[in-house]
Formats: sequence, C-alpha cells, structure tokens
Amino acid sequence: MTAPQAIRSDRVTVEFAGDFYHVFPGETFTLGREGTLAIDDNPFLHRHFLRLHRSDTLWWLVNVGTRLTATVTDGAGRVQAWLAPGARLPVVFHATSVIFTAGPTTYELAIYVDAPQFAETGVTHSDQGITTVGNVSLTPTQHILLVALAEPMLRREGAGMSDIPSSASAAERLGWSTTRLNRKLDNVCEKLDRAGVPGLRGGAGKYATNRRARLVEHAIASRLVTRADLPLLDQASMSDPVDEGSAS
Repeated sequence: MTAPQAIRSDRVTVEFAGDFYHVFPGETFTLGREGTLAIDDNPFLHRHFLRLHRSDTLWWLVNVGTRLTATVTDGAGRVQAWLAPGARLPVVFHATSVIFTAGPTTYELAIYVDAPQFAETGVTHSDQGITTVGNVSLTPTQHILLVALAEPMLRREGAGMSDIPSSASAAERLGWSTTRLNRKLDNVCEKLDRAGVPGLRGGAGKYATNRRARLVEHAIASRLVTRADLPLLDQASMSDPVDEGSAS
C-alpha cells in the first residue's frame, strides 16, 4: 500500500508495520486477532481489541477489550493517555501513536488525521543533556537507561516483539553494575509515577518485568527515546563515571 496522502479532510489513515489503511466516515475499523486489521494469532491479544469510528465531528478510538490497555499519545509525545478497557478517546491530532503489549509482544501503530483539531508540541533537550517532556525532566543517565531497556523495540523493523532486557542484561549493555541500574530504574519510575504515569508503582502483583514493559511503552510513546538515540549505547560504557546520586 502507499503512504497516506491528503484525499479527504474527514478521512483517517492507520499505519501498521509499513501498511496503510484508509478509513472514511460511516466505516468502522477494528483491530485484534480478527477484524479490519488482524495482527496475528497471539493468544494474549483480544479477538477484537481497538475500534476506530467517527461520531458527529470527531474520530474516536475505543478499547473494546476486557484486559489489555493501550498507550495513546500525540505524534510529538507531549500529550499521553492510558486507554483502559471500555474507555474511548477522541483522535484530534494529525499523528497519534498507539502502543500496547499482549503477552511477550509489543505492537505500535499510528493514526493520521487529514484535518486535525489540535497542533502538536514536542520533546525538548537542553545543552546539559536534560530531556524534558511536559513537566518531567530526565538526566543523561536516566535517558540512557531508557534507551537500553527500549533497544530491542527501537531496532525492530515495523511492529513486533519487544524482548525487554533484564536488569542484569541492561546493566551489562551499559557497563554498569546491576545495583546501580536498579537504583536508577527505581528513581525513573518514581519520577514518572509522581508525574502521573500509571503502571510504574510497585506493590503486590507488580512484577519487575511488567514495570519495565510499561516503562518502555511510555518512553517510546512519549518520544523520550527514539531510534536516533541508539548510538548513545555504544558510548555509554566509556562515559558517565560519576554517579548522579538520588537525582538519577
């Protein structure tokens, strides 16, 4: 299929794994194991998970599943929402990113609106290496930690499996000790939790793997990390000799 072009102002286009699907008013687009976009036979994925349709003057994304959630963000990663089962969100930006995890597999798709209701704003980077999205600022080591955890997903072609590394594997990749990485991971999760990012708080039933998966999902959806950051990993083990303490 070809890339989306401005044909009708009331049209939306869904992009998944390099393919584009046009949706017009009066049509309903469904995604899951079955539907308009049948992703794959992943048993952890709902038969019907997401639905896209137009009502009145807006396009709506609806979670028609019963267990899975999706992270929805504007194309620049500044506005983000967690779409829980039964919830719906208006699709009002030119580019909207949707990321969700079903079992061991993480998927990403994009929705393009020909006539968006709102403009997008983006991530900022200071001269000191501080990465900021909204009111959340990350230090260089917090940023490189997210890159290391998200590396498998950032390197994939199209949407597919995200083998999120263990703390030990990520620490080895960065040239850090596992203790240091876990401390920084705790600090990042605490910072984002205070900023209102759900799914990062520990407690009963909150396993480390699930927390890392949610962290990676948020980092990619909010554009805290992108493929352009991958070269930083090759420099990490030879830099950052100073621990940033509790701020890291």
